[in-house]
Parts: sequence; structure tokens; C-alpha cells
Amino acid sequence: MEEQDTLAEVALTSGNENKYLTFHLVDELYGLDILKVREIVGMQEVTKVPGVEEYLVGVINLRGKVIPVADLRKRFALPLRDYDARTCIVVVEIAGEAGPVVMGVVVDAVDAVLTLRDDQIEKVPAFSSKVSRDCIKGLGKVEEKIVILLDVDQVCSAGRVMEDHLAEISEDGVK
Repeated sequence: MEEQDTLAEVALTSGNENKYLTFHLVDELYGLDILKVREIVGMQEVTKVPGVEEYLVGVINLRGKVIPVADLRKRFALPLRDYDARTCIVVVEIAGEAGPVVMGVVVDAVDAVLTLRDDQIEKVPAFSSKVSRDCIKGLGKVEEKIVILLDVDQVCSAGRVMEDHLAEISEDGVK
């Protein structure tokens, strides 16, 4: 609970500054709008659900609530690796058709909370693919580093499909 309270305090922004939770995938630094982040949990057993997108690795039971989980390495076709002690699940809230949807995204390691001003964020270059233009909000510039800022609603859009799939399974009485 303390971690969630801390994230809420960090989420307070002023003017043209936004806060991002940064994390690692392979050798790159990514960021998610901190207002979309609900909590960070350690890696745990994921129950596979048949018939969903490959990058949707399954569901977890988080304090009695079943939430879908997406592996961002799979989502972005990055080299796969075994999960380790630093691997974690970032629980986010995305916009769904019927309201907010909570889901988890697997990342290699959480880094820090970063404040970026609007003038530190560049638009996605025109040479990027359609997938990256949809999933990337912008590129943050911090000293000599680039932070790839993700649009978690787009990244996790198939999570809504899994929510629908789970609802169908529950309605049919199959678990």
C-alpha cells in the first residue's frame, strides 16, 4: 500500500511537466505515464489462457482480482529471456470500451520516476513503423539518454480482447 501511496504522490504534476515510470527492456529505457501506473509487483506465476495474442502471456490473481498480463518483450518482438529477480509486473490502468481496465505488463527491471518537460519530448520519427507510431507517444531526452515513452492504452489494446475472452469463459461456466 505504501508503494501505491508513493506513486500517487509522485504523480502530482505542475505546468508542462509530466512524470513517467521508467523501466528497462533489453538495453533500452522506456517510460509509462505515472498516472496510468497502479502498482509494481514482483514476477509471479502466470496462468496461460488459450486463444489470445501471443504476447498476452496469461493472467495473475492479484489480491483476488484476475488481471491479464502482457510481456512487452513479446509485444515488441524483442529477444526473449528467462525472467529473473529484477523482472516485475507493472500494473496499469488502460482505457476500455466499458471503462477502465487493469492489466499487467512484464518488464525487465523498473528504473525510476522521471520528470520531463514538454520541450524534452520529441515526436516519433517518420521512419518508424505503424506499430511503433501507435504505441510510442514520444521520445524523451534526458542528458545523453533517450527514453521511449509508450502509450500504454495502445500497447495493451489487445488486453481488452483478453478481458472479453475471460468474460466469455466465466459466462459459459468454464474456468
